[in-house]
Amino acid sequence: MQRERHLLQRVVAVAALLPIVAGLYGVLTGIDGIGTERIVNVSADSHFRYLSGLLTGIGILFLTCVPGIEHKTGLFRFLTLVVVLGGLSRLLGLYLTGVPSIVMLGALAFELGVTPILCLWQARVAHLAAGEEAERQAHGSLGQGSTTGASASALASTARSPIR
Repeated sequence: MQRERHLLQRVVAVAALLPIVAGLYGVLTGIDGIGTERIVNVSADSHFRYLSGLLTGIGILFLTCVPGIEHKTGLFRFLTLVVVLGGLSRLLGLYLTGVPSIVMLGALAFELGVTPILCLWQARVAHLAAGEEAERQAHGSLGQGSTTGASASALASTARSPIR
């Protein structure tokens, strides 16, 4: 389980860099950075930079899931939901306005494919970790109970023996 956990942590750390880098790029370059003609709509550029900031934040939050990833199921699922909703919105845009650039199609595949797969993998690792923890606690309780019982028995027999 530890090997799988470490592999998941590495994959999520690398995957989280993509929205961080893409988001920072969008914040710094604005809508002009995606290869469109020079922007004339300042409001669209402002909105693009805002959404790029959100993308950066999503990547940073995924990165915070890496340490102790087996305990971050709630946050991981929430972030996955946000990403999938964004991907579904992008998919709707594809239907309504046409096929975007290859970069946007790659982002769509990441949003609707890679991220949900990582979420399922995180759930698997969390489930395995919970099972190991329950097993440790069960063995720990049995061991503590028998040790406590043995100690109480030894104490009782010592109390009965005549010591002078």
